[in-house]
Amino acid sequence: MSALATSLQAFFTDRLITQRQASPHTIAAYRDTLRLLLVFASKQQGCQLSDLDIEVLDAPLIGAFLNQLEEQRENNTRTRNARLAAIHSFFRYTALRHPEHAALIERVLAIPSKRYERNLVTFLNEPEIEALLAAPHRSTWTGRRDYALLGLAVQTGLRVSELINLRRVNIHLGTGAHVSCLGKGRKERITPLTSDMVRILRAWLAENIEPPTYPLFPTCTGKVLSRDALEHRLAKYMEIALKSCPSLGAKNVTMHVLRHSAAMRLLKAGVDTAVIALWLGHEQIETTQIYLHADLALKEKALAKTDQAHMTPGRYQPTDALLTFLEAL
Repeated sequence: MSALATSLQAFFTDRLITQRQASPHTIAAYRDTLRLLLVFASKQQGCQLSDLDIEVLDAPLIGAFLNQLEEQRENNTRTRNARLAAIHSFFRYTALRHPEHAALIERVLAIPSKRYERNLVTFLNEPEIEALLAAPHRSTWTGRRDYALLGLAVQTGLRVSELINLRRVNIHLGTGAHVSCLGKGRKERITPLTSDMVRILRAWLAENIEPPTYPLFPTCTGKVLSRDALEHRLAKYMEIALKSCPSLGAKNVTMHVLRHSAAMRLLKAGVDTAVIALWLGHEQIETTQIYLHADLALKEKALAKTDQAHMTPGRYQPTDALLTFLEAL
């Protein structure tokens, strides 16, 4: 077995699973990236995957791989950067095991992420949120489940993976009502619940008497909702909400947009960005700054507090003959 093969196995079993306790989603993303890289490298070298070694994966080959992702597989820049981050993670681990390849690894780690245009985040305003929450038919079990789920998403800003993995035991409706979850990076966090959300969740829990470890929002068969199923349900409700709120037609609404909407609600309420970062489970507070850029009303409010410069409209006219001559050149 080559040094590359043993390093790959140790990277997943020792680093990701044992040391970092990475989520299944992270492991799958890293696995797919390295599989694509190895297949590309084997084709470039004209050999079997089992014959590849570390010295084959040099910076020019990885650069060609990244270009292939964009040009042939039509991956966008963010996907390309995510693939590169996975490769960097593997090579940082390899550097500890194979110092003899230090120069090659250093050149790979020097490959920079590609810059890209960052669009303003999409979020829903209050009328749009009300229209969306009014879409589920609460006369049905599925409608009541989706109403509670979407309401919790908008109020707490939980990620999709956090929502679908919630268990009944994660909901605490007594004094200091809150929802607890294991978020990104294996970090536990708690998010407070409003009185309206407490009432909705209490009714939902009372309707379904199940063990504490049972999914909070199960399918009809008692299984955990999938991400695709949840996005499909949201798209269905968006079509319904569009009839009463036409402004929704200009927005591409996904479950992550509901998370953005929760953050914008907090920001407009005057909550500090550091608190919003803790609320959302952001690793760095800089991640929360995107919401400051997205809110035009906040910028207009800041502009209103500044002193307005007293300027006389009109075209500049030189007052000196020499300046008049120069301006005419």
